[in-house]
Amino acid sequence: MTVLDLRAAELRAPLLRRAAPALLGYAAVRALGLVVLAVWSAARGTSAYTLLTARWDALWYTRVAELGYGYEVRLPNGDVHSNLAFFPLLPWLERLLHAVTPLSYADAGFTVSLLASLAAAAGIFAVADRVYGPRAGLCAVLLWAVLPVGIVQSMAYSESLFTALAAWALYALLTGRWVSAGVLAALAGLTRPVGAAVVAAVWVTGVLSFVRDRRTPGARTPAGRRVLGMLLAPLGAAGYVLWVGHRTGKGPLGYLDVQAGWRNGFDGGYAFARFVADKFTSFPSALAGAGLIVGVALLLWLHLTGIRQRQPVALLVYTGVVLALALCASSYFGSKPRLLLPAFPVLLPLARALARLRTPKSVLVTVVLAVVAAVYGAFWLNGSGPP
Repeated sequence: MTVLDLRAAELRAPLLRRAAPALLGYAAVRALGLVVLAVWSAARGTSAYTLLTARWDALWYTRVAELGYGYEVRLPNGDVHSNLAFFPLLPWLERLLHAVTPLSYADAGFTVSLLASLAAAAGIFAVADRVYGPRAGLCAVLLWAVLPVGIVQSMAYSESLFTALAAWALYALLTGRWVSAGVLAALAGLTRPVGAAVVAAVWVTGVLSFVRDRRTPGARTPAGRRVLGMLLAPLGAAGYVLWVGHRTGKGPLGYLDVQAGWRNGFDGGYAFARFVADKFTSFPSALAGAGLIVGVALLLWLHLTGIRQRQPVALLVYTGVVLALALCASSYFGSKPRLLLPAFPVLLPLARALARLRTPKSVLVTVVLAVVAAVYGAFWLNGSGPP
């Protein structure tokens, strides 16, 4: 059997079967992270489960699930933190799971996150496998798992749920399933504000496909399904934003006022640039500032590498919007690493490079990164943690 025959056999195998090694590897990395977090937390006298399910944003999601919208906190400086800032799909799922099982809202959030993280890993594999083959798909999943803030994938946060919906929406685009892409984009838009990135990917890909069809009439695809997918894509985000505007009485832009109460906004990266520049006022913090510059430069270089490697337009548009919204927002700067978690296509150039290594070397690299990520995740959550 030739190499081409083997590749053809791989492509004919069911997707879930091809993804099985990636999912097992992902589960092993996440299990390692949770074990290290449990040991670290026990040594400090804290609860690992509380850190995962009942701190920071996880509390806000469970309050929405239990009490609905309308809860807010007024800070001494006049800021108003309203739970309207949190998109509804995760708390809806928490409420549903709580209603049909004995799980508490916090337990339901943790369960949704665990299941969604596996769905996200499968979606990342499906995308990478479609573009570069199963070995690159395996490496892409493992690289996503060993990110320094990968522990967030196991928290009762919405990052895993959003990434799962985004990844499968992108896979639907790559395989020409326009209605599925539109539905998944709408659900992603109900999960996080960055759902706009998935909508942009659907719309840009759709417009380009119409242009391509006009140039090559013999390669037409059903226009009706494309149009339907494009129309469905923005309904989730637009529906929630308009509902918030109606509820607050502030019109279509009412959601921006809610975000302003959290001091979240989009300023093109000015506040983040000032934050980085301020790090250079003393030597110890200058090292952190240099690290931030290197990290941002690496992200941009990986995205440009994806462009040079001719990644599909859907991936490039999606990644570009996720990076822009994360890096150019004037929100809590400590949250930027987790806001970048959904930008998994930037890992594809690294996944291709890792896939080209001999198996022992690639395993060694992955194991080292997994240990580092597990230790850092335990240190992070037991320290400042995600805001």
